[in-house]
Order: sequence, then structure tokens, then C-alpha cells
Amino acid sequence: MAKNYDVIIAGTGAGGLYSAINLPSHLKILLITKRELILCNSALAQGGIAAVYKPEDDNIQLHTKDTLIAGGYKNNPDSLKILVTEAAHEIEEIIGLGVDFDKDENGSYHRTLEGGHSRHRIFHHKDATGFEITSKLQEAVKKMPNVDIMENALLCSVKKTGTGFSADISADGEHGTYNARFVILATGGIGRVYDYTTNSAIATGDGITIAYEMGAQIKNLSLIQFHPTAFNNKHTRECFLISEAVRGEGAYLLNKDGERFMQNYDERLELAPRDVVSHSIISEGRRLDSDDFYLDISYKDPEFIKNRFPMIYKYLLEQGIDMTKDRIPIYPCQHYLMGGINVNTKSQTTIDGLYAVGECSHTGVHGNNRLASNSLLEALVFGRQAALNIAERIKDCTAPLEELESAEFNIDPNAPEIPTGIRTEIRHIMQKSYFVIPDMQEALKGFERVSELKRMLEEGNYKVDHNYVEAKSIATVAYLILKEVI
Repeated sequence: MAKNYDVIIAGTGAGGLYSAINLPSHLKILLITKRELILCNSALAQGGIAAVYKPEDDNIQLHTKDTLIAGGYKNNPDSLKILVTEAAHEIEEIIGLGVDFDKDENGSYHRTLEGGHSRHRIFHHKDATGFEITSKLQEAVKKMPNVDIMENALLCSVKKTGTGFSADISADGEHGTYNARFVILATGGIGRVYDYTTNSAIATGDGITIAYEMGAQIKNLSLIQFHPTAFNNKHTRECFLISEAVRGEGAYLLNKDGERFMQNYDERLELAPRDVVSHSIISEGRRLDSDDFYLDISYKDPEFIKNRFPMIYKYLLEQGIDMTKDRIPIYPCQHYLMGGINVNTKSQTTIDGLYAVGECSHTGVHGNNRLASNSLLEALVFGRQAALNIAERIKDCTAPLEELESAEFNIDPNAPEIPTGIRTEIRHIMQKSYFVIPDMQEALKGFERVSELKRMLEEGNYKVDHNYVEAKSIATVAYLILKEVI
């Protein structure tokens, strides 16, 4: 028996949670997450959230300009205007929900500087801002009696119906059909398409793939941001991020000889935007025939470092590195997706009733490269825009929930599992062909092989489980990226 809701939200990062909080309280909402509630890219965000809020020497025009410069002036101006003007409202709202931003000795909110920003406008909670925000949003959602939360629930497929949507959701290996008037995809990024990423284990592009299969427009999927300073231990797939804020507080980038080098590539030095710094590291590495690079903040007061970056300090200490004394080995790795499911300023996709928010969406605010700490802000701002639009449109929905149409999903419980190694092969292809400075020959070869794997997964009769859904998502995302590139 299918279960019916007003809204199904897939994903429990900042975008999904904030959408639920801002929807009318009389709506029946289903919030699903692929693993446990806290596992999402939002919770991993260290640096902070950018906003012009009660400024003294800042304004939204400067925030706009910095975002445009970082994005190569390819940003969507309408979306960007909403982002910067609504920022103060969202900061006020999440503070009201209990988010604890750091304050200075005068009791004012401390705002730090990050690459590409011309002003100190980054609100933060030590170096674990994303975890602080998502934790407080989760607490708020858990108190909402109109929201059902399903953990360890995999969104396998979504179909359009005459009254909205039907979703095939697998929970504990059992498939069920769930119907809704509206669906919000907040499924995060695509980091697991690469060998090395700062993203969480669930970032396989499922929402993008589902939207693509439904016929929604996918835009600029090849606009991938590689963070210049991931911790380089050279063997872990999920790379620990060394926050942009470390450079914002004065850390130097050093090459294998222990020399600063950014002055040879950009006048903004270590505080150039992420794509510039990543390209500079790769170019310097080729010049010196080495991939050994370091971040050094050891000249700063040790107590300041420990207090400002407690999570990073503790993690590195566990790896045998004391950042108050030692250089931190770093190297670029996959971090963020600027493209995704194309949406308008109300977070609406090209399919009526289907919304996308957060990293899986393409609002256009980031242009060709995201400015640091604009991601959490985008998730909040456009999560609320989706909720506001649904609140308006729900007034026209007169049919009772029990009369929502239900689509059929053909699930073969006896189908074989997919062959092993598909995801690993695709990751190797992407790492080799489309990392920081693309290799076009490898991209051409890779596209042919990825196309074969995608076709095999789509046409074969395989068991629809986590392995299958994630492999198909990774293959689809890699296919769409390389198709744009070649």
C-alpha cells in the first residue's frame, strides 16, 4: 500500500532540512536520507557561511562583485541578487534556531576572511560551521509533528503522475511506493565520481541522475571545483579538507622546496579564488616535477591556532602532524559542483512540481567557480525559495491526499547484482581525464567507456539496490560531464 504526502524531500543537508522548516506546518512531509541523518556534505563544511549582516565596512554590492569575480562573470544575475539580499534574513533565522556563531571579545559576531572575499564576512563556528548548522536544523525538524523522517532510505526512482509524483524508496532492502504532490531533490554533490574527494560517502549524484532520467534539464555539470588544500595522505578516497579559512587567517602555500610560489601566478597570493590556486599548484608541480605541497601557519600563536581550528588541529595531530609546528601536506581534490539540475529563482526544475536545492541544483549563482562559503548560503536561501513557492501552489491542490495517483515500479527481487568494479573503473577514468587541467585525449577515451557502462546498467536486468543505484548514478554523471567536455 502506497503512502501519500504533500511533499517528499530527498536529502538532509542544509537545503533539505531548511526547506522542511519553511514549508507550511499543516503539510504532511516525508524527509528521507540515504544513510544516517547527519551524513551529508553540509555537515562537513568547515569554513563558514558568507553574509552581509549588520555590516560596518561591507555591503551586498561588494559581496556581489566578489562572487562575480570568482565565477568569471558567468553568474546568473537574478539568482545572485536573491542570494546576497536574502543572506541577512537566513542568518537571522538560523541564529533564532540556535546556531551558535563565534563572537569576538566585544560580543559581536566574529567574521573571518577567505579566498576571493574583499571583506571579513564569513560567519563561523570554530572550524565546524556546517556541522553546527545542520545539527541545529535537525533539532528543529525533529520537533515538527508534520514531518516523517526515514533514515537509511534510498531514493531509487521517481515518476510523474497526474496528481504529482510517485517515488520508489528502498528502506532496509524493502521497496515501497510513496506518492506526493511535490518533490524536492536535495541530494548533494557528485564527489564519489572521483578517486579523491572531500565529499561524504553518499555523494554519488543520485538526485541529478533521477532528474535526468525524468527529462529535467541538467546544466553545466562539467563545472567542477577542485579544492586546492585537501590533506594529502596519498591513499584515502575521502580526503580531509583543510579549510579555506586557514589561508584566510594567514597560512602560506609552499612548494616541495619550502618556498612560497603564489606570487608567480596571482597577485592575490594565497587568497586567490580556489580554481586559481588549484591551477597554480598543478602548474608549479609540473615545473618542479613534484606533487609535494604544503600549507604552513606555524608562525602564528599556537593557542590561536588551537582555538580557531580545533577540529583540524585534532585531526592532524592524529595523523602525526602538529599544525602549530609542522607544515601540512596538501593537494587539490574534487570538492564541489557548480552545475546540476537547472532551476529558476524559485528552485523549480523544468518538470512541474519538481524542485532542486543545494549542491545538486544549478541556480547559476556561482558562475564558473564558487566563491568560498557561498554554498551553505545558497542551500538556505533557495531551500526557503522552494518552500515559499510550494506554499503558494499548494493552495490550488484540492484533491485529498488519499486520492493521489500511484505509479507502478517493476522490481525483480530475483535479479542478479551488478558486476563488481564498475564504480572504481569510472573513478579512475574521471581522475585521469578531468582533474583541474583536463586531458582531452583521456576524456575522449573515457567517454566511450563510460557510455558502454551506462548502457549496460540501463539495459541489463539487475537487482535495484544501493550498489546498482549508485553505480548507475556515477556512470550517468560521468557520462554527462564528459559529454559536455569533448
